Amino acid sequence: MIFEAVLFDLDGTLIDTLEDIGDAVNRVLSNKKFPTHAIYTYRKFVGDGARTLIERALPEEHRKDETIDTCLKEYVENYRRNFNVKTKLYFGIPNLLDRLKAKGVKLAILSNKADAMTQTCVDAFLSKWNFDVVFGQRDSVPRKPNPQGALEIAKKMSIPPSNFLYLGDTGTDMKTAVSAGMFPVGVLWGFRSSKELKENGACAIIDQPLAVLDLLQGLSVNPWSVI
Repeated sequence: MIFEAVLFDLDGTLIDTLEDIGDAVNRVLSNKKFPTHAIYTYRKFVGDGARTLIERALPEEHRKDETIDTCLKEYVENYRRNFNVKTKLYFGIPNLLDRLKAKGVKLAILSNKADAMTQTCVDAFLSKWNFDVVFGQRDSVPRKPNPQGALEIAKKMSIPPSNFLYLGDTGTDMKTAVSAGMFPVGVLWGFRSSKELKENGACAIIDQPLAVLDLLQGLSVNPWSVI
C-alpha cells in the first residue's frame, strides 16, 4: 500500500506539550490544596481529553463532578495563558513535514485537545505547513478512540480511510486508526510505551519521524520491529 495522506495526533506526536500541560494542572491542584505530580507522571494522564486529565490528576477521593468541573474550568484558562512556555516541536518533525509536503502527501490533524486550543497550537507551532484538515475535540463529535472524527476527515479530504497512515503516540490513537480502517503507526518519542501501542493495534512502531517516509513508500515491516 502506498498512502496518500497522513493523519497526525497532535500532543505527543507533533508537539511536546507535556511540561506546559503538567505545569498548568499542578498550578490548579496547588491552588486547591491538592497534591501535585511530577511532570513525567502526566504521560499517563494525557491523551483522552482535558476532563479526563483533571480526573486522573485529582486524588481518587476528590473525583466528584463538582470538583472536576471547577478544576477543569481553572485549568482551561491557566493552560490557555501558558500553552507556549515550554512546548516545542519534536526533533525531526519539521524535516518530516517538509519532506511530506515536497512529495505532495496530504496532511491532517485529529486531537482530543479542545478544538479551539488545537487550532491555537497549530497556528503557533505548525503554521509553516498547510494541513488540509485540523480537528480538535468538538462537542458534536465523540472523542477518540471513536473513529467518527477520523472518518469525517477522510470524507472531507475525499480520500478512502484505507489510504491514510495514522500517526499517534497512545493506545487511544491506535484504537482510533484501527476502528477507522486506517494504517496505525505508533511513535516512541511521545507519551506512552511500545507495549501500549502494540496491545492496541499498532501495525508499525517508529522511533524517529523520518521513518514515516519508508512506510509511505510501502516498505514491508515486521509489526513489532522499530524503524
